[in-house]
Amino acid sequence: MSKETTDIKIEKLGMEAKPYDKVLAKVAELCPAAVQNGKVDFERLKAELADVVDENARETYEFKWVGKNAAMVEANKPIRKTLRPCKEESKNWDATENLYIEGDNLEVLKLLEEGYLGKIKMIYIDPPYNTGSDFVYHDNRVQSEEEMNQGIDLFDEEDNRLLSKSFVRNTESSGRFHSDWCSMMYPRLKLARDLLTDDGVIFISIDDNEVANLKKICDEVFGEDNFVANFIWKGGRRNASKYISTSHEYMLCFAKNLNYCSEVNISWHEKKKGLVEIYDKVNELTNTYDNYDEASQKLKEWYATLPNDSDSKAHSHYSWIDENGVYFASDISRGGGGGPKWEITNPYTGQVVKTPQRGWAYSKIEDLLCDIKNNLIHFNEDGVPCKKRYLKDNETQLKETVFYKDRRGSSKRLRNLMNGDIFPFPKDEEIISNFLASFSTKDDLVLDFFSGSATTAHAVMQLNAEDGGNRKFIMVQLPEETDEKSEAYKNGYKNICEIGKERIRRAGDKIVQETGKTDLDIGFRVLKVDDSNMQDVYYKPSELKQADLLSSIDNIKADRTPLDLLFGVMVEWGVSLSLPLQEVKVGENTIHIVGDNDLVACFDKNVSTATITKMAELTPTRVVFRDSCFEKDDEKINMFEIFKTICHWDDKQAKDNVRVM
Repeated sequence: MSKETTDIKIEKLGMEAKPYDKVLAKVAELCPAAVQNGKVDFERLKAELADVVDENARETYEFKWVGKNAAMVEANKPIRKTLRPCKEESKNWDATENLYIEGDNLEVLKLLEEGYLGKIKMIYIDPPYNTGSDFVYHDNRVQSEEEMNQGIDLFDEEDNRLLSKSFVRNTESSGRFHSDWCSMMYPRLKLARDLLTDDGVIFISIDDNEVANLKKICDEVFGEDNFVANFIWKGGRRNASKYISTSHEYMLCFAKNLNYCSEVNISWHEKKKGLVEIYDKVNELTNTYDNYDEASQKLKEWYATLPNDSDSKAHSHYSWIDENGVYFASDISRGGGGGPKWEITNPYTGQVVKTPQRGWAYSKIEDLLCDIKNNLIHFNEDGVPCKKRYLKDNETQLKETVFYKDRRGSSKRLRNLMNGDIFPFPKDEEIISNFLASFSTKDDLVLDFFSGSATTAHAVMQLNAEDGGNRKFIMVQLPEETDEKSEAYKNGYKNICEIGKERIRRAGDKIVQETGKTDLDIGFRVLKVDDSNMQDVYYKPSELKQADLLSSIDNIKADRTPLDLLFGVMVEWGVSLSLPLQEVKVGENTIHIVGDNDLVACFDKNVSTATITKMAELTPTRVVFRDSCFEKDDEKINMFEIFKTICHWDDKQAKDNVRVM
């Protein structure tokens, strides 16, 4: 056996999420000299950018708040966490591609970064509005639990715990009222941006309390040039306000990079509502009346009978009918004036028509005469010609920034679905579905990391049923406890996650029942944030007094199952958490297969040569073993030789593709 072969050492998985590694890698790629020993040499970086950095610049426009620097650091802090699967709370575990993740969303975003970097097409979130009575995440993990509890009043007068230490009430009397909210949002949005595809977009619901601060944070995180719109959702009158009825909320929309957001992957237009009713009426009238003028008159009369809030009535200017369909008569005079003035004869009356005062919009008389010949010009009773604009050619319109949707509708639908008022003020799945239809394609991945009652998951399933899509969702929610006095608690929902999961179950079943489509993905895999699968000795072996003690200590926690370990590896190695899973038995060993051999793993002690051979025959992309799979170093060397021979790997490929934990 060659010395080169015997020198092969199996690399260990880091098992620690390090978001800053991505930034470090980019700096190293663009400016290698500025990275030394895994750290950025800022002085060298400044020297490399000598022609760009303005040393005399002192005053700049910048959004600052107390704690901003700490919030920026927070986004890059590594965490020793993992995601543990929970099959018993999942639905259609083996077949689904949807995920429901329970835990602090900051930690989840860090854990998702390796596997979902640049893969999320659309994010929708409904974070705390910071009204003075709601809560914000508390990300300071430097304080002890006792210090944190004392500092933020987590206990009532009788020493009863009020909330989880991760989620605290932010009152208006707090000196850091706005700062705490900004510090909560900044790292989450920064991590969320990295998850978006190049043409991805994020929608954030908010109200007047923090909309200005949120816009400034997003300008910094996403860039001012990537601001899309601030949608205003008018939801109905609120008479409980002290001074003015604030009847609207906002939905801020930013793109990761607007330059990539073309009509191919994002539909900036939406189909007009109420068209089906108009077409049906036009068909009825043309079948009833032989004269198009009479049919047109009856169409105008029908529009007049419609209520003012009718979707069809909004298009009542499409009131003329001819053999080509329904149209409206559009002015064809030159905007701003100065157009040519030609004498044109009305082909139906033989009379010279009245020339528009501002002149014709046409630059050539031949073009106007051609449209007249092809019956594309409508002549009014006063003889003034107009262009025919057919509804069939104008069925879409740009989205408006202001839209109306009564808040009570979504509350009523959720109440009926869940048999009670178990979640106050849910977001409207119909609105989110509408935005999904415009800003995602049929196979895209959608994320909501303030999931609440799982409205976004409901919207994804509903839209898939309507347009035949296969969108997938990832819901993230902290298992915040429900109030013991609430109807949710009395109905058995001890935390918000239980509400969200049950809503997805019921909504999915209802959609299948109503549509009859049995091929929809209405399932979800439940994963829960937990401490690392690894013992502390895995991270801090230097603290042991004797090196040989390490071999006598199992580096994996005793309560972890092979499925726990498999998902821990998938998180660490960036393998999609929704890929199908298989198990293959070889003697006493179990081989775990993820996807199309994207990852194969064995966590048994004393793994056999037959097992290793079978794993190699699968020609996997990645291979993982538990450290205890091998008792001696020569067994590891033999394992490498098997993979090299069967998979045709060289030494480097073997070292890159095989890991132990």
